[in-house]
Amino acid sequence: MKYLLPLLLFMIGCSKPKPQMSNTNQPAKDAVNVDTSWTAEVVKSEQEWEAELTDEQYRVLREKGTERSFTSPLNKNYEKGVYVCAACKNPLFSSATKFDSGTGWPSFYAPISATKSVEDHSDTSYGMVRVETVCKRCKSHLGHVFDDGPNPTGLRYCMNGVSLEFVKESEKEGNRE
Repeated sequence: MKYLLPLLLFMIGCSKPKPQMSNTNQPAKDAVNVDTSWTAEVVKSEQEWEAELTDEQYRVLREKGTERSFTSPLNKNYEKGVYVCAACKNPLFSSATKFDSGTGWPSFYAPISATKSVEDHSDTSYGMVRVETVCKRCKSHLGHVFDDGPNPTGLRYCMNGVSLEFVKESEKEGNRE
């Protein structure tokens, strides 16, 4: 019973499937410069993932769980930087594409790269048809994407904050400012 309200909030905030993703690899004009020299796919046993991740990260990233809405500090973070996968550090989203969706989860209108950051899969769990978003590099569950986001894409990548780590622009290696 204690999980009913968070589940209902999740269903209300994340209820529409997304249309076909555009094939653009172009970040937003004001996107933070990031190292986009992605490396090969990360393959580890579930025992290795469990040893490296916190219990909550493992539950969400590897078991496709969902964190409670409005619990992640990243939901209200609007500093300039890059959001990377908490499991493998793959660059996923720029702060330039982040917006307040009102759902209680960090939301973005586009990944840094449509081909290297994330990939989408059909998700019919909980009696809904949704599009799950996973990290392209390590296949960890990040959240879902919907077609009710802002321009220019019209998409809302509704991500679990526990699936992400934020790297401030000033903390990135090779920052040239």
